[in-house]
Amino acid sequence: MNNMSQLYNDLLSKLPAFAVPLVKILIVWYAAVIFIKIAERFVTQVFSRGHYGKQPVDENKTRTMASLLKSIVRYGTYFVAGVNILDILGINTASLLTAAGIGGLAFSFGAQNLVKDVISGFFIILEDQYNIGDYIEAAGVGGTVEEIGIRTTKLRDFGGQLHTIPNGEITKVTNHSRGAMRAMVTVGVAYEENLPDALEALKSACEEVTKNNQEILVEAPSILGIANLGKTDIEISILAKTIPMQQWNVERQLRKAILEKFGENEIELPYPRMVYIKRESKRGKDN
Repeated sequence: MNNMSQLYNDLLSKLPAFAVPLVKILIVWYAAVIFIKIAERFVTQVFSRGHYGKQPVDENKTRTMASLLKSIVRYGTYFVAGVNILDILGINTASLLTAAGIGGLAFSFGAQNLVKDVISGFFIILEDQYNIGDYIEAAGVGGTVEEIGIRTTKLRDFGGQLHTIPNGEITKVTNHSRGAMRAMVTVGVAYEENLPDALEALKSACEEVTKNNQEILVEAPSILGIANLGKTDIEISILAKTIPMQQWNVERQLRKAILEKFGENEIELPYPRMVYIKRESKRGKDN
């Protein structure tokens, strides 16, 4: 260790005076970057085990905690590196910290949004509102959670856009990845059709979807009954429950199977119609 320190001092003594602070700053910054990479890799390895001893841990939860720890490591390391760089430049950081303490009240007004974001981020984690990999709706946008930091949450929507939302703006969260999800399909049957035949076709469609999706269904599709009597059709509702993020897939399959079964059984789907009634005039009748 002493040899390394001596080598470091010898190297600096050979440099021009103006270059010494620059070299020190580069060394501090490079050391900070290397430390962050090593720490993030260590955190990734620790949380990628998927269990602690014999106790299994939820994968999304471990990814969320790993993301939060990495965020804390980055912010903490940058802060320490910044203080050291200020020392190298000859700025008295002790007096700065004292001034920051004296002017803390004024700073708090300017940084209240930042403080709000950080506090909200910790509550999001502690209350387990959502994890990485969950599909949520928050702050007016929806998407899959890619990262949870102490200040922001990043969502990737179906279009591929990445939304970065300050945690302080997340006042309401709708999580689509907790518990069984509802897949609901409402189909219309024309009044002219035989209702028992239509129900039998719907039952057959439900059985076909159930057979092909055993692994993602929590409750098999079932016919709830007549939901509404419309102007041109009888509306019948079908309900199923799926594992998270598969409800839309099951709904699409149900609609496809219903369309096919209706076609096989020649059951007509309703469509708008206009009925013209022609009446003969009295004059034409008398003649």
